[in-house]
Amino acid sequence: MNPYPSKRVFPKRAGHGIAQVALVAVWLVLPLHSQDAPSVASINTSSAPEQLSQKEMINELAAMKRRIEQLEAQLKKQAGEGEETRSAHSANTSVPAAAAANAFAALSAPSETQAQGTPPGASATEPAKTEPFAFADWTWLNGNPRTKEAAFDSKFFTPEIRADVNYNYDFNHPKDDTIGGSSEIFRSNEVSLTHLGVGGDFHYDHVRARVLSQIGLYSTGTPRNDASYSRGQWNLADAYRYVTEAYGGYHWDALHGVNVDAGIFLSYIGLFSFYNFDNWAYQPSYVSSNTPWFFTGMRIQVFPTAKLKIEPWIINGWQSYGRYNGRLGFGGQVLYRPTGWLSMLTNNYGAGADALGLPNRTRYHTDNSVEVKYYDHPERFLDKMAVSLTGDAGCESGGGVSCMGNRKNAQGQIVAFKQSFLGYMLYNRWWFHRDRYGFTLGGGQINNPGRYLVLLPPINGATATSGTPYFTENPGDPFKAWDISATYDYMPSQYITFRWEFNHRHANVPYFSGPGGITPPGGNSGAAGSVISGFQPDLRKTEDRGTMAILVKF
Repeated sequence: MNPYPSKRVFPKRAGHGIAQVALVAVWLVLPLHSQDAPSVASINTSSAPEQLSQKEMINELAAMKRRIEQLEAQLKKQAGEGEETRSAHSANTSVPAAAAANAFAALSAPSETQAQGTPPGASATEPAKTEPFAFADWTWLNGNPRTKEAAFDSKFFTPEIRADVNYNYDFNHPKDDTIGGSSEIFRSNEVSLTHLGVGGDFHYDHVRARVLSQIGLYSTGTPRNDASYSRGQWNLADAYRYVTEAYGGYHWDALHGVNVDAGIFLSYIGLFSFYNFDNWAYQPSYVSSNTPWFFTGMRIQVFPTAKLKIEPWIINGWQSYGRYNGRLGFGGQVLYRPTGWLSMLTNNYGAGADALGLPNRTRYHTDNSVEVKYYDHPERFLDKMAVSLTGDAGCESGGGVSCMGNRKNAQGQIVAFKQSFLGYMLYNRWWFHRDRYGFTLGGGQINNPGRYLVLLPPINGATATSGTPYFTENPGDPFKAWDISATYDYMPSQYITFRWEFNHRHANVPYFSGPGGITPPGGNSGAAGSVISGFQPDLRKTEDRGTMAILVKF
């Protein structure tokens, strides 16, 4: 963004001042090149520059330019001179020629620095700083949109529209069509509008803001998995329900850019984007699906170089609208892209007390990813290949749990259970026919004793706040799971993706919706997640699922 006003304000007859400088420059350099060159005294000084009309000054400069061209022609004819002499003459004559040409042009048009709004005192020749990460094309990255240019843009606003519509076929055939354990897929054997986002980016005079709507199943799925809104009043789940991103901030031209923004942001933890259009696969593995999708708070983005970003966070907590207890959470990201084929990042979080009603329990988490484009031949049918690897580790401490394993008292009884998270995911992507087709294979594993990051199945309307006795999340409760997926994309335009995907997921405990479903007969009843007499949800250890989706981004 240009930090200076774009309005061009020029005094009347501003060309006179420019012409004066140009004339003086030409008068000074012409005598250096030939005995036939006019001297300062030979130039018509009866009319001082301030007394000349603009037409007269143009005629003066045109005559000088013709004379300079004659002198250059004479020098070229001096073939008897040595190479060194010819080079010296050529170099010297280029100076007055350029000076005259530039001065002539200056009378008929404002200078480039004026047109661009260069502030007084600024150097017109000072090179512009490189935009962060602008040295390469990053549309190949997993979790990054592949659109190369906005469909529409303006100085003040860049609009953005996203649509995510899918059909999912669950081979378990749950009779209530309810899918659990996913942050992206919620309904089986139906066409679903997962997300419709309308909004964009505002930018003017270094002030910035972004807003995007959250219309569709995300508007219930996202708040449902955040327990923080249950603390206090004002029903935060409804207040923020239809907003995916909403923040405002300011940009400074220090270093290669400094941004300070506050509001609701998409989370970076887990590599995959919250928006499926940006990803290599529709259903990400557990490391991404079970970690935050959004933050509420403040971020500070610092770009020391064009290849490095350092971003601290001060946020309400781990995927939360509000604070879970009496402490904020702190963390940040370091993103480094030294070349166009390599991206490395680390996200780290700590200090937050993110268990509702347990103010002494603290969470720590580290998320680390590397993406490598190891093959790039756009002229071939198989034109690109890339791989992404993500590894996460975390734990909770205090309030009856421990990062360092089970702790026992003198009598040998466990007084603090190990509460940790360990997982990884690996994906490989192939592009064909100038990125028109794509194919991805991948999957991953997690181990999360205590289940504090496991998505709770929505049995009888259970939420992250209510919990449910049908699937407990107590200290020491085991949970291990793994998954694999295959994804095929057809991308006839940079703005749309047609996607087909198959997923196989497995857990060591019953977790996925089975044929009997997870909804009581007659629908949810009683308090959310409560026990219903005579009802038992049908949970299975394995789930196979097919997905077809249309993903749009403008």
